[in-house]
Amino acid sequence: MTATAEPEIGKARKRKEDEHLVTGRTRWTDNLVLPGMQHLAILRSPFAHARITGVDATAAREMPGVVAVLTGADLAAEQGSLPCAWPITPDMKSPPAPSLAVDRVNFAGEAVAVVVARSAYEAHDALEAIDVEYDELPVVLDLAAAAADGAELVHPDLGTNVSATWTFDSAEAGTGGDVEQAIRDAEVLVERTFRQQRLIPAFMEPRSVVVDPTGAQITMWSATQIPHILRLMLAMTLDIPEHKLRVVAPDVGGGFGGKLQVTPEEVIALLVARRLGKPVKYTESRSESMVAAHHGRDQIQKLTLAARRDGTVTGMKVELLADMGAYLRLVTSGVPILGAFMFNGIYKFPAYHFTCTNVFTNKVPTDAYRGAGRPEATFAIERMMDELATELSMDPLELRAKNWITHEEFPFDTVAGLTYDSGNYEAATAHARELFDYDGLRHEQAERRERKDPVQLGIGVSTFTEMCGLAPSRTLGALAYGAGGWEHAAIRMLPTGKVEVVTGSSAHGQGHETAWSQVVADQLGVPFEDVEVLHGDTQTSPRGMDTYGSRSLAVGAIAVVKAAEKVIAKARPIAAHLMECAEDDLEFTEGRFRVKGTEKAVGIADVALAVFAAHDLPDGVEPNLDSEATYDPENFSFPHGTHLCAVAVDTETGKVGIRSYVCVDDIGHVVNPLIVEGQVHGGLVQGIAQALYEEAVYDESGTLLSGSFAEYHVPSAADLPTFTTGRTETPATGNPLGVKGVGEAGTIASTPAVVNAVLDAVRQFGVRDIAMPCTPMRVWNAIRSAQGGAR
Repeated sequence: MTATAEPEIGKARKRKEDEHLVTGRTRWTDNLVLPGMQHLAILRSPFAHARITGVDATAAREMPGVVAVLTGADLAAEQGSLPCAWPITPDMKSPPAPSLAVDRVNFAGEAVAVVVARSAYEAHDALEAIDVEYDELPVVLDLAAAAADGAELVHPDLGTNVSATWTFDSAEAGTGGDVEQAIRDAEVLVERTFRQQRLIPAFMEPRSVVVDPTGAQITMWSATQIPHILRLMLAMTLDIPEHKLRVVAPDVGGGFGGKLQVTPEEVIALLVARRLGKPVKYTESRSESMVAAHHGRDQIQKLTLAARRDGTVTGMKVELLADMGAYLRLVTSGVPILGAFMFNGIYKFPAYHFTCTNVFTNKVPTDAYRGAGRPEATFAIERMMDELATELSMDPLELRAKNWITHEEFPFDTVAGLTYDSGNYEAATAHARELFDYDGLRHEQAERRERKDPVQLGIGVSTFTEMCGLAPSRTLGALAYGAGGWEHAAIRMLPTGKVEVVTGSSAHGQGHETAWSQVVADQLGVPFEDVEVLHGDTQTSPRGMDTYGSRSLAVGAIAVVKAAEKVIAKARPIAAHLMECAEDDLEFTEGRFRVKGTEKAVGIADVALAVFAAHDLPDGVEPNLDSEATYDPENFSFPHGTHLCAVAVDTETGKVGIRSYVCVDDIGHVVNPLIVEGQVHGGLVQGIAQALYEEAVYDESGTLLSGSFAEYHVPSAADLPTFTTGRTETPATGNPLGVKGVGEAGTIASTPAVVNAVLDAVRQFGVRDIAMPCTPMRVWNAIRSAQGGAR
């Protein structure tokens, strides 16, 4: 790096990792072909709840190319139970969760048998020849009914459908007052019940797994977000020595939490490969992904907000019912309680109470989906703030400003027990308001209402913060989470001065290779092009906690910084020796150790070569600059922002069109604005999709009706506006880069902004709520119903 080189951090670098993706040189798991590899196909239950009374695979075993057919009974002694890593309460009920059902199925799509054949086509053909006899059982689908006394049971052995009840009370925790007293004393009380519909992650690349048992260790390639966690959980579940198992996440085509899982298919593939002694591959179809991979959200939220007549909030009470589906997967139980710390949002609530009841139903298990608990909480509080503003006839921005934490008050201890380290909600909102032309749109809205225009304008507001960088290990321990929140990194200095960075954070589209190269380039003063980032392989990167919860930059990149600091520290005495000076006389800037006050200097690449030769090193100094670090943050990071949405609602058809969308996000210091822009845009689309388009729908028998993209409506570019984005910057105080997370921000903030806008357009007709997604039929029905018309 020359003396005039600009810092890499802050540059809009094009992503290093994209060239091989866009030129077709990808290495998806499904691309892998190994000698002698067999192919798996999985037979899935058509019933949501039934006993398995018989399985006849005789005809299937005789079909061309079929090597084996295995049932749950065949694997019962070795398959164990799929892990749940988050026992949120000591008495949490967690039924056994077999990868391959043995004598009972509990959701439509549950795996019942596996065919092994020489080709994928032969394996799938043989599925039709397997005869399974079922004895159907009553189906439990309605979340509220499932939680009630006397309900039919998903797991009769448990005696209840309630898995656990988790509570937080500010008075008991010492973080605030008594919420029941606040409710009794309230001058204004707003009570609402909202439905968070069930969503499907719908990642681009369906899940795929390849297992090779033929070497000195078992190697698994999987389209996963969590190679390190997957390795550990498989070793523990299947009693495999951890050092005899290698997990590789090659190119992974998106995840959104949907690949944050130890899946039945991974367990089945490993067991089959080990039994046969041959490599095997399983790749799901899109419909299998939608019917059997875990879903997200699915909550009923009952909220009570207490306030004074001037708009000052005084208390918030939250009562959740959360649908677990049929089983607890890896973090199913804990996803709803992540939101417990965010229902207060950016506001100064004096009193707060949260209760969450987790309930089993005969549906696909739920688990993490982009934001994991935080979008649900943000939706609730931002909807409630709009409801309060309506009750008081106040402008929704004015009401929020009256209650939010001001920038002078940071760091701020919240009623939910967190410490927000930094923020400036006023600046983000002022910038968003200007970009949006808030006052101009309000004027147009009034004109349209005055002339009774059939197309009404609605303006929606969402001012949010989130806890991300899923971290401090002690905090996670206090919540009974089964792992820590640290991250690991290593830096290898090569003799030529090039740098290899090994990170435990496993990318699946986030841009780690580019961002980490920028961070290391600045830390070590080497060219951006000279940094190579290695990840996603437990052999190359043996330690790591992987990627989810917007933790990669705020945790993973800081581990990289710490490792770079150790490289510099190890190089310092060697540089001093080479220049025959004291260590204290050296300063390190722009990749060079310089004797203070002189032009005498040596570059870190020169030190790396001298270390390789080891001809002239100080006594007692090892010839090695390689360093590693494990970083465990002391706090979460708290990005925030203001999102404003304008929608045009055709009151004659119910159609909603987004006319304008502005967001101003504060994510601390920005490493690469191009990557940030992409993350924000992608997040916005997923949040808007929940508001207007997406919903996993079951019929009365428990069959998923939205099992393909013909029925599950993922929006395209044609359905969306051009987004206007902006940023303000209040650096995080808890890490040396001042960075915060960005991967989930757009999803968390956008859903309430859009729904608030839709309701703002039609409240004048008496509409109080519209269940998500706000489809044309639902909007039209809401207007007609409020006006007393037939639905």
